[in-house]
Amino acid sequence: MKIAIIILIVAAVGFGGYKLWEYWDTTQQEKTVTEPTQSVQPQSLQGLPNQLEPKLQEAQRKGPEAFKEFIDSIKKSPFVKDPRLAWIELDYVVMIAAKDPGEAKRIFARVKERTPENSPVYPRIKSLEKTFE
Repeated sequence: MKIAIIILIVAAVGFGGYKLWEYWDTTQQEKTVTEPTQSVQPQSLQGLPNQLEPKLQEAQRKGPEAFKEFIDSIKKSPFVKDPRLAWIELDYVVMIAAKDPGEAKRIFARVKERTPENSPVYPRIKSLEKTFE
């Protein structure tokens, strides 16, 4: 009788483990299906002349103040426009979020307001939306 109970318990634990693994595998497959297969490369976005790319990277390395000055200077240029400008501003928003959340929320709201749903930047806006609203 003891052996039958032990076999029954082992079988139940094995079956439960199998069902748990099956559930985990299903959720992992659903997660990979729902994640976007295309990831946007910021350098591939239109709106920033190639000669400004090194200056952008340098400003990002120098920190939030230098990055803000860079953004303010390129906004005046007729050659810099969305979607790349929106991406750059979102980079700045993420950079200053801990130090100045109010400013980060204001900039995020402006970027979100001017970005259409068909923009390549829109998925990033949706992913940041819960944080900055």
